[in-house]
Amino acid sequence: MSAIVLLVLGLGTMAIGYFVYSRFIAEKIYQLDDSFVTPAHELEDGVDFVPTNKFILWGHHFTSVAGAAPIVGPAVAVIWGWLPAFLWVTFGTVFFAGVHDAGAIWASVRNRAKSVGALTGDVVGKRARSIFMIVIFLVLLMVNAVFGVVIANLLINNPGSVVPVWGAIAVAFVIGQAIYRFKLSLPLVSLIGVAALYWLIYIGPSVPVTMPDSVMGLTPSASWIILLFAYAAIASLLPVWMLLQPRDYINGLQLFVGLILLYVAVLVSSPTVVAPAINTDVPAGTPSMIPLLFVTIACGAISGFHGLVSSGTTSKQLNKDTDTRFVGYFGAIGEGALALAAIIAASAGFASLADWKAVYSSFGAGGVAAFVDGGAAILAAGTGISAEVSATMLTVMAALFAGTTMDTGLRLQRYIFQEWGEIYNVEWLGRPFPATILAVATCLILAFGAGGASGSGGMIIWPLFGTTNQLLAGLTLLVISVMLVRRKRPTIDMTAPLTFILIMTVAALLLQLRTFYLDRNWFLLVLDIIVLIASILVTLECVSALKSEKAKAALADT
Repeated sequence: MSAIVLLVLGLGTMAIGYFVYSRFIAEKIYQLDDSFVTPAHELEDGVDFVPTNKFILWGHHFTSVAGAAPIVGPAVAVIWGWLPAFLWVTFGTVFFAGVHDAGAIWASVRNRAKSVGALTGDVVGKRARSIFMIVIFLVLLMVNAVFGVVIANLLINNPGSVVPVWGAIAVAFVIGQAIYRFKLSLPLVSLIGVAALYWLIYIGPSVPVTMPDSVMGLTPSASWIILLFAYAAIASLLPVWMLLQPRDYINGLQLFVGLILLYVAVLVSSPTVVAPAINTDVPAGTPSMIPLLFVTIACGAISGFHGLVSSGTTSKQLNKDTDTRFVGYFGAIGEGALALAAIIAASAGFASLADWKAVYSSFGAGGVAAFVDGGAAILAAGTGISAEVSATMLTVMAALFAGTTMDTGLRLQRYIFQEWGEIYNVEWLGRPFPATILAVATCLILAFGAGGASGSGGMIIWPLFGTTNQLLAGLTLLVISVMLVRRKRPTIDMTAPLTFILIMTVAALLLQLRTFYLDRNWFLLVLDIIVLIASILVTLECVSALKSEKAKAALADT
């Protein structure tokens, strides 16, 4: 079968979702209204609260939620066959991710841009808020610590990507000045910025940069991780318009150019999908597809991390209420398109089924490497771009997206500390600088305290990310549902996906418990139990609040 079939069906389904279903959600469920004054205007401070053009904000939101996850998850899940991954990505994007992401923005905007954890206290109760924010903190800790390792490994394995990855920061800074300080034309600045990024990608392989084998006793990976966190700390403290916004925006444009090139290459070369639709010969040790598929592919279908970005940074920059649909729902469409590209690259970028099986020899294989190698082969065949430049372009794409997620993730972690300072009346903790120091310190403690000199400690708790992240998505939908019931609006569009995702995720958590027990991994076993208990408690609190609000609504109607 030609990969063109997957391309047309996948993008076609997502297009219908945006033009039809998202309009219904925006108008009938969330009832977006431009007369509502958003927190970006009400609380404008020029640092975190900044009214932003919806296209720039979409770029920030999309690249922040995307990261490397919509590449890694689908490219790993293809081991069960391309069909389950394809169906979950396409329908998950339309009925799960878009509703969740736009809903988190809406809920936060209606509560002075509070994070989903903090607003839980107003919507559900203080007890639920306290437990929920611990789960949120764990997710952010995992994302930041692990993405530091992912980016470091990408830079080490492809030295030609170092110049474009770090050069993109300088390009973003100039773009921020051009847009906000000098008020230059957005289309002109965008064109120049994208051209600069691709020029950096072109020259990258000719000026490879490698880290010395030892810097003050640190390995190359550890050195890159420290540099990345130092940069992320600075970016977290700068006004969003100066670096975070323009970096995410230009990376979003760069990704779309890359996706268009990859999709054009698919149309021109019509590569054959060599992976099986349903893989009945999975390698030994591969876990059951159900429920693991639905936590292996998170970003690209639905992800709790999206709710943190939506209610953390995006809601503070929303210019108009109706921009929620474009920024939130279409942001999910963008990520779904990236996940679809990962599926195509990982299932049609190989010469034969034997070559594909050689890569997918164990569960967890594939990932970014399968995306880069398979995508580069398709690009080279369909566009004539050399395999080396194609591989560099896709590596840079993955690294830049992981970097933008890390930028936003650290800023969100800083917000969590600041919100704790406000909740518990700890004045110094509510300030940006000490909150940032604590955010970086906790990540580095995990990275080096658990991982030693390599700084890879985040990988130790990463096996819990998929389930913890998806539980967060379900709990976010629960909070949104309570808000909708209070406003006497339909909730089926929230409760149906949240029920499904909670069932699958709890089942996956229980399977992991058994695995950790058999492996005698007591640390992850205890952490898994803590996450499970915390999630059950928050779920019970939310369900109780949901029933209470429905009872009040029924009483009022009588």
